[in-house]
Amino acid sequence: MRILIADDHEVVRRGLKLILQDEFGRVKLGEARTGREVIDQVRTKEWDLVLLDISLPYRSGLDALTEIKQLRPQVPVLILSASPETEYAVRTIRQGAAGYINKQYASDELLVAIKKVLAGGTYVSPAIAEKLASSLRADSIQALHERLSDREFQIMRMIALGKSVKQIAAELALSEKTVGTYLLRIKGKTGLTSHVEITRYAIRNRLVD
Repeated sequence: MRILIADDHEVVRRGLKLILQDEFGRVKLGEARTGREVIDQVRTKEWDLVLLDISLPYRSGLDALTEIKQLRPQVPVLILSASPETEYAVRTIRQGAAGYINKQYASDELLVAIKKVLAGGTYVSPAIAEKLASSLRADSIQALHERLSDREFQIMRMIALGKSVKQIAAELALSEKTVGTYLLRIKGKTGLTSHVEITRYAIRNRLVD
């Protein structure tokens, strides 16, 4: 079995390796610290599963997920993240992830998720299953942030976390002008007119920790 662990924190990667080795024995484990490293590893090697964090430097986990599914559509990707489950789970599953589990869950639940995904299933918590079901209803009301593209949603969260346009541009390897364009789209789609309103909305809807 070959599992790629993509997380920018060494202590998390080390903990995951111990959990996986204890459960599966002679499992081959790979590591990636950035979004770019994830793509390189997926492009050059065969994997049975990718454990992917959303918050990766030099390329977000959302971007990495999209490219992984283009490069290796058959490889299951389980999102393991500290980011809010109520928003990212639905978004990533629609993008092709095989499941989403929050880092606060115990190792036993993590192993349940991994085994289900490896068996070809999809892992979601009961709360997310309910959210997915309600989103399919014809009369369901779409929240403002659900109108945003993945990149717009990512930038919205970064604004809410107090980052400037310059900082966001540097982290995402975009020009400040491009980030400004995304910000205009966010405001246009949501009706939120300032960084303060965006921050209040994100906090109220639990889009940031």
